[in-house]
Amino acid sequence: MSIDYERIDAAPIPPAARSFRVRMRDGVHLATDVYLPEGTDAPGPTILIRLPYDKAGDYAFIPLVAEYMTGRGYRVVAQDVRGKFRSEGQALLFVNEADDGYDTIEWVSRQSWSDGAVAMWGDSYYGYTQWAAAASAHPALKAIAPRVTGTRLGEFPTAEPGSRRRDVEMAIILLYPLTHFHSQETYLWEPDWSERPYVRDLEEFQREVGTRSASFDLWYPHPVILPRFRDGSPFDAPAVPVLNTIGSWDNCAPWSWHDHETIARRPAWRQNEFLLLESIDHENYPFGYRGGERTLEETREMLPAYLDPALEFFDVFVRGAGAPESIPRVRWNLAGTEGYRHSAVWPPAGAAPRTLWAHGDGALATEAAEPSEARWRHDPDDLVPSSAPDPFSFLLSSPDERALAERPDVVGFVGDATATDTDLAGPVSVTATVVSTGPRTDLFARLYDVAPDGTLFRIARGQTTIERAEEPLTVALDLGHVGYRLRAGHRLRLHLQSSDFPEFVPQPGTHESGWTAVEVRPTEQTVLLGGPHGLRVDLLVLDDPGPAHPLIAERTTTTKETGHGA
Repeated sequence: MSIDYERIDAAPIPPAARSFRVRMRDGVHLATDVYLPEGTDAPGPTILIRLPYDKAGDYAFIPLVAEYMTGRGYRVVAQDVRGKFRSEGQALLFVNEADDGYDTIEWVSRQSWSDGAVAMWGDSYYGYTQWAAAASAHPALKAIAPRVTGTRLGEFPTAEPGSRRRDVEMAIILLYPLTHFHSQETYLWEPDWSERPYVRDLEEFQREVGTRSASFDLWYPHPVILPRFRDGSPFDAPAVPVLNTIGSWDNCAPWSWHDHETIARRPAWRQNEFLLLESIDHENYPFGYRGGERTLEETREMLPAYLDPALEFFDVFVRGAGAPESIPRVRWNLAGTEGYRHSAVWPPAGAAPRTLWAHGDGALATEAAEPSEARWRHDPDDLVPSSAPDPFSFLLSSPDERALAERPDVVGFVGDATATDTDLAGPVSVTATVVSTGPRTDLFARLYDVAPDGTLFRIARGQTTIERAEEPLTVALDLGHVGYRLRAGHRLRLHLQSSDFPEFVPQPGTHESGWTAVEVRPTEQTVLLGGPHGLRVDLLVLDDPGPAHPLIAERTTTTKETGHGA
């Protein structure tokens, strides 16, 4: 048996970068590139980017980001995190980023080209490193701009004590330590999902490359969860201004929203959080995208929309060039429209609750339903296929999922066509009372926009694993948040199912792990319809979303200074 994989080594250091090896408190040196505004070594504010994806590589295109940011007068420091690419140490997920973030900020703040003010920016894992640095409470960290990330990013799913529920396991949870955190290099490969046990390929890959992943061995087969923040949660540290960007189609958005909900309970953090809600997926492809993977030139063209919100934010909170009131508390895109709406809160004021009940005849309506049941069969040998080739770039393919509606293992309910455009803004939830013939089941709920031609486009989703599933359980399933215009003549459709493969590890119908199971057993799921515990969808409808604004307000002053206090 042989595993095909692509190994990606460190790219050449760009000519514009000055390279350093920055010493951490334990003697490990981290590879660090410094970019300064052209023609000056004078002190000024710095944007720090700490990532595991190669600070000089094409995937994260940090040299382009640095060129854009230095053009606005910022110094940029890009660093390979511990154990990755040119940095020393062991590649170990999550646990070193607080201390390493503190030590790096300390180094930056002492350089001759630094005025002592540091901001941080980045997506996904290099959004997580910002939260870790915030947990370290370094006084030089003045603001952060995490995108499509969260403090619990990539967290191994476990049930709360006494709960029968936990998150459904994403396959990427165990694959990520074998791709981006196996060793210094990145390895791109895919398991053979056609043969059980699925874990066999994960072990075979490590035999093939000749080394093991420390992060994988911590999590499998018996998870050992090390503390991410040894000195306490970021939200226990002094608050710093945060521009929190969340993507409506980001598969990591649940972790982003969890942070937002935590912040809402912390007054100091709450007054420092600014939300930017974008109609994007994890790889920053926008709603309505019609093209292939971005070229270098297309990446350059997207930089203003990608970076300007953070630079505007840093101009105010790091440079002091402007009043905090100039930054809208919430900016959100209503998918299907241009521009951004502004709001003081999220959900926006005026959003009214609407409940849609599932009926035995397959209808989804505002009228209460008569008591009945709906059933579907989960067959581990015939799983509901994941619709997008890559769940991180869902909008690159924007799949039409109408074929899923024809499957016998998918239960569907559809609403009436809307007479006028209907704007959805805020959280979406599904309440369901479910029982299974198996010991454990997964409940997936997907909400769709059904076009007049039958096209089925997913606008929200949620899922949960239910333990002791032979006993009925009523669950309130979080489908995330939407800002979406349902056009006149379109309808909403709800699907329930018990697999979404291979994005999520499927239940085998037994007590065994989906990774190790060879023998499987079909199960039947039943959901109640009608009555107080019947299946329903709860969402918010906004009659007037208000005027649309440009993403960034027109500037009246330049911010391209390069000297002290720039």
